[in-house]
Amino acid sequence: MVSKDQVIGGAILLVCVLVAVFYIVAIVAPDQVSSNLLRLDMEKETFRLWMITIPVFIAFVAIMFIGAWIGWTMATTPPPKPIEEITAEIDEKKEE
Repeated sequence: MVSKDQVIGGAILLVCVLVAVFYIVAIVAPDQVSSNLLRLDMEKETFRLWMITIPVFIAFVAIMFIGAWIGWTMATTPPPKPIEEITAEIDEKKEE
């Protein structure tokens, strides 16, 4: 029996492969994709430029979001106890 996680993983795999194939075809043969598939009245080079620009923009924003999330987490997380306090607590528990 297939678990829910395996189904989701298979769906993610399928979507990623389809997007990758579309992207490769769009870069290699922009005339076919832009005019036939997407019905865009765009020049070949303009379409190629957008096919490069959009993923780079998304990746840049994603990296900035991850950096902001790490910064937020570091700024809002209280500092850990000093190691001396932790070892003192462990020693106290052993003595009891």
